Amino acid sequence: MPQLPTTNASPVLRIDFSNDATWEAICDEMQQPSSEGSEARIELIDDRKFDGLSKQQLLSAVPKDYPHTFIIVVDRKAIVDKEHPVLIVNLYDGLGSEVGAEFRSLPSEIHAIENNLSIANMDFVEFAGAVDANGIYRGF
Repeated sequence: MPQLPTTNASPVLRIDFSNDATWEAICDEMQQPSSEGSEARIELIDDRKFDGLSKQQLLSAVPKDYPHTFIIVVDRKAIVDKEHPVLIVNLYDGLGSEVGAEFRSLPSEIHAIENNLSIANMDFVEFAGAVDANGIYRGF
C-alpha cells in the first residue's frame, strides 16, 4: 500500500484517472480566488499509484505523523457529476468528528474549507453540518 506524500499545503488526491481534462478543470476551479480574494493553499497529488483507492485504503495510506487534518479527494463522482463535488475526508479524531467522516464540496468553495480547517479556525463538523439536501457544501 503506497503512503500519501507529505505536502506543504493541504493535499488534493486524485484517485480517478478517467478524464484528464476534467481533473484539470476541477484543479483550476479550486485554485481560483474567492470574490474576497481568498485562495486555497493546496498541493495536487496526481500519481497513478492511488488510482481507484477506496476510503479504507486511503485511511491506511495516511502516515502516522501526517501534518494535515483533512484531505480533498477527486474521485469518480467528482469527475462524472456535472458540478464536480470533491470529497473532503477528515483525518483528525476529535472535536465531534471521527477519522473517515466525509462530506462533498463544490470546487469553488475549497478556499473557505482549506483556509479555515488548516488553521483550526473552524471544525470539520461545522462544514459537514452545512451541506445541502444532496450532501454538498455550497458555502454558508
